[in-house]
Amino acid sequence: MALSDYLANKYLSADQKPSKKRKRKDVAQASEGLTIAEDNTNDWTKPKIADDDDEDAPTMVGEGLAGGLNKPTKKSKWIKVGAQAPKNSDQAAADAILADAQKDAAARAEEDEEAPAIFGDEPEAATMASGAMAGLQTADQVTKALKRKEKAERKAMQEAGLDPTGKAQETIYRDASGRIINVAMKRAELRAKADEEERKKQEEVESRKGDVQRQEKAQRKADLEEAATTGVARYANDEKLNDELKERERWNDPMAQMLTSKKSTGKSSSKSGKTGKTYQGAFEPNRYGIRPGWRWDGVDRSNGFERKWFAARNKARDRAELEYAWQMDE
Repeated sequence: MALSDYLANKYLSADQKPSKKRKRKDVAQASEGLTIAEDNTNDWTKPKIADDDDEDAPTMVGEGLAGGLNKPTKKSKWIKVGAQAPKNSDQAAADAILADAQKDAAARAEEDEEAPAIFGDEPEAATMASGAMAGLQTADQVTKALKRKEKAERKAMQEAGLDPTGKAQETIYRDASGRIINVAMKRAELRAKADEEERKKQEEVESRKGDVQRQEKAQRKADLEEAATTGVARYANDEKLNDELKERERWNDPMAQMLTSKKSTGKSSSKSGKTGKTYQGAFEPNRYGIRPGWRWDGVDRSNGFERKWFAARNKARDRAELEYAWQMDE
């Protein structure tokens, strides 16, 4: 017996159930008689297959193998299971068949997605909230049911004029009585109201100003418009610049009192206040530098705001200078 046949017979066959009548069988074998084995037999080259089914008994391959005599030819003990490996041509044909099968499956799936949803042909069964039918079913059936429900919902929303994504939906606001509030109109009303309040504030600020402040504002606006058209470079022969420098008053100018006449027009002449009669006595300063009239009797009838205003400015300036001095000391 070849080695492969021996291994297949011993290790690849199904296990046989042990016989229940083991004792009787042993007795029968014992009563068969005496068996005389000859010494010159060549049983070591052809091992006898034991008839006994006892798996726990030791397996004797042959006594000659232990002595190293007549060594059998080395053969691979691996048993080939399954069919042989395909050749290149067979493998290419198999790959082509698999590719065709995949293409057919993809085409069928695409047709199922593009096909219209038909609800009449479906069997009536209990449907869950997700759209899938209740009960045991395959994954393809569940996927198709979910897609049918999604398409139906999208179609219903499109017919109703709604956005399926929900991004274009605007929140509906209602008042206490339940009426719908137009948000765009409400925002426009609030914007108009804010603009009106801002305009009233500007008018109130303008109304508090005097004629002198209005004239100065108009003059500054005119100067800015003129500066937009003039060049940046100013030269020594600029007549307008020279006139402005001549009319400017300086507190430490020793020859200012020697001037006998001034131009009635211009910014400096309006601030000087020396064109008419003025009060010659002492008076408290004010924010605008306006001197009292020559008929003033010297009695301060104000509420003291100018005095407090100057005191607050002086206090803030002194505090800033003191903090700066402390920083330098550190």
